[in-house]
Formats: sequence, C-alpha cells, structure tokens
Amino acid sequence: MTHVSCSSLLALHAIRLGGFVDTSLVADRFGMPVGLAESHVRDFQARGWAGHFRFGADAGWSLTESGRAENERLLDDELSACGAKALVQDVYRRFLPLNARLVQACTAWQLTILPDGSMQDNDHADTQRDRQTLAELRSLAQELVPLTKQLTEQLVRFSGYDARFAAAVSQAADNPDMVTGIEPDSAHRIWFELHEDLIATLGIDRALGSGA
Repeated sequence: MTHVSCSSLLALHAIRLGGFVDTSLVADRFGMPVGLAESHVRDFQARGWAGHFRFGADAGWSLTESGRAENERLLDDELSACGAKALVQDVYRRFLPLNARLVQACTAWQLTILPDGSMQDNDHADTQRDRQTLAELRSLAQELVPLTKQLTEQLVRFSGYDARFAAAVSQAADNPDMVTGIEPDSAHRIWFELHEDLIATLGIDRALGSGA
C-alpha cells in the first residue's frame, strides 16, 4: 500500500528540499493549506528546527542542524514503518549514473570548450550542439519515469518529479534558462531537489556522493 506522509513531516521536508523558502512555498510543495504550513513552521521554530532569515529583500525559512537531523530521523522512521528502505536504496543506485549524465548535460548547456581548451559561456549559437544536449535531457526525462513510479508506489511524497522535469526540458528550446536557471521550475533545480530528497531519505551526506 502506498504510504502517505503526515503533514508535519511534509512541511519540515519541504523546507529541507527548498533550502530557503517562504511559508507559501512550504505549503505549495506538498499541496497543504497555508494555515497548516504556518502552524507547522512556527512549531519548528519553537523547537529550534527552523529559523526565519532575511537576505536583502527576500525572507524565508531554513532548517537548522537539529532540524536537518530531525528531518532525517523522521524519514528513516517512515522508511522502516512502510518497509521501503531497500527500494529507495535500489532506486538511488540506479539514479546515480543518470545524475552523472545530467551534470554533463548541464555543463554542456552552460559552457563551450574552445579549441585552445579554455571555456566560455554557451551563447547557444551552435544549434546542433544544443539539440544534442536537449536530446540527452529528453532521454533522461524518459529514464526518470520508472524510477519515480517505483518510488511513488511506496511513498506518495515522491510523486511529480518526472513530470516536472519533463515539462522544464520541453520549454528549454524557447527558454534556455529552463535547463540551468535558478528558478524552482528549471530542470536542474528539479533534479537537484530529487537528489536531495533521495539522500535525505537515506541519510547520506551529499558531500560523499556525486551530484548536481
């Protein structure tokens, strides 16, 4: 049976995945009412799991070290309760080669290697090269589908990554920022979020792995 995570875990996890998010984004990430998200983040703040920070004109929530530890504890308990740890480990193992290809594709999208070996920003004037990169990203989008399907069959909170990534790639020919832009709906950001989701769920240190 597919496991549905409790709202408090989802709210804490939404902050982990977003890194620095306002309350509306916490709510939007897993489709919960804003009032419920607000209640959870205030509770997290009181427990020392999240802090509210301001950077220039932007303000949002980020997890503290104790919040990250609590997030990983809850995720581990959830995996044990629904018996999904072996599955997530297997999916992560199959995800890593795709992740290496994604890193290469994003680098090719951003940079051009000149004949002398130096690099410059890709101005996207070489349309054939860009088409090859987009073909690779479309291939990755297709290969992501069965992984996301397997995860979602066990844990509902993993749903949507494949569709969101494919949607970003489909817009990239007209809007290059949809590949490596900083917006939450760019292909790279969505892939990064999935990678963070997997390593948080398994309690893996990102610095010890490879990753976008």
